[in-house]
Amino acid sequence: MELALNLDPELEAKLRERAAKAGQAPEAYALAAVTEKLSRPASFDEILAPVRAASEASGIRAEEIDRALEDALAESRAGRQGRRG
Repeated sequence: MELALNLDPELEAKLRERAAKAGQAPEAYALAAVTEKLSRPASFDEILAPVRAASEASGIRAEEIDRALEDALAESRAGRQGRRG
């Protein structure tokens, strides 16, 4: 895929400077930067977006979700305590 970008002069200068320091052409440096950014794991907000959408669509209030999570955490802790003896 070919992609053309219109960079403001300040950003272009920064790209050229960093590419030169890395011994790369600006195009190669930009491609590496995009590749690195897209290879990172999703942010916490991105991961939770479908959960938040489902929660809003379900009509469950935040307090009910909090209570359910607190109950599940308490059960988990009680289970660990029981296994320890």
